[in-house]
Amino acid sequence: MARKVSILLSLVKVTRRVIPEKWIKKYDAYLYAAGIRFLAAEYLTVTILIAILAGIVLAIFNPLYGVGAFVAVFGGIGFFYPYWRTAKRIEEMEQMIPDAFFYLASSLRAGISFSEALEELTTARFGALTEEFKKTVSEIKKGRPTIDALKAFAFRNRKSKVLYRSMMIVIEAFERGAPMADVLVSVANDVREILRIQRERKSSTGMQTMFFMVASGVVGPIILGIVPQIIEAMIAANTFTLPLDSIKLILMGFVALQAIVSGLGIGVIREGKFSAGLKYSAGLAVMGVLFFELVGMVNIGL
Repeated sequence: MARKVSILLSLVKVTRRVIPEKWIKKYDAYLYAAGIRFLAAEYLTVTILIAILAGIVLAIFNPLYGVGAFVAVFGGIGFFYPYWRTAKRIEEMEQMIPDAFFYLASSLRAGISFSEALEELTTARFGALTEEFKKTVSEIKKGRPTIDALKAFAFRNRKSKVLYRSMMIVIEAFERGAPMADVLVSVANDVREILRIQRERKSSTGMQTMFFMVASGVVGPIILGIVPQIIEAMIAANTFTLPLDSIKLILMGFVALQAIVSGLGIGVIREGKFSAGLKYSAGLAVMGVLFFELVGMVNIGL
């Protein structure tokens, strides 16, 4: 067991040497935003080992499958999983921030100071948001000014416009000496209204989203999966000769590309930004390729 740990630590050191330090720092921040408690070098090392293992297993059947498995596993675990975790964490904090601000406002109206109200907030159950406030309170106790600690909170969560803007409004009000209880209640109500509009947008675009998913993840791949069988039947009938393997590869690439573009489109429709569609792109690409391969394994009797 000790030998295995020693080997893993040696591989982690190799990863640190190979990957530039600035990339490691950026990836550390990426993992922190996702709530993954691993150092960047450690997480990347484990991800690469799992991807290599998956690639070797599938390479037994087909070398191309091995390469595809390595890329898919490395991209999925190394980038899409943290991205998904980040998106879920941000969504959870956005849902909780109005209640947290109401809690703070009620504490302030009870006559305690803002710093004491923040510390009291760390005992409440607001999920990931509570952890962020615990970090902020910890920084204040270590001597960091309250304003700086709150700004650090905002910058750590700047990927969420809702969190960032609401915290910056609170910080500005605190700096100007405004009545914080009233400000917190107003910001909380504004955030609730924004979240309500976002929910309405998602519900009103449900049909368009389903169309993209069905067309790019199921129907399109099935139709394109039948094409190689038609070509194969024509080749068997000596109608003409075509490079069937190359055609299959091109069609599979088209299926994956169509799924990625559709996923980005879903992100724009539902959330108004391309980056939000990455999670849909990944799922649709995997779904589309699977249906394409499954249809290729079925003899449709042409």
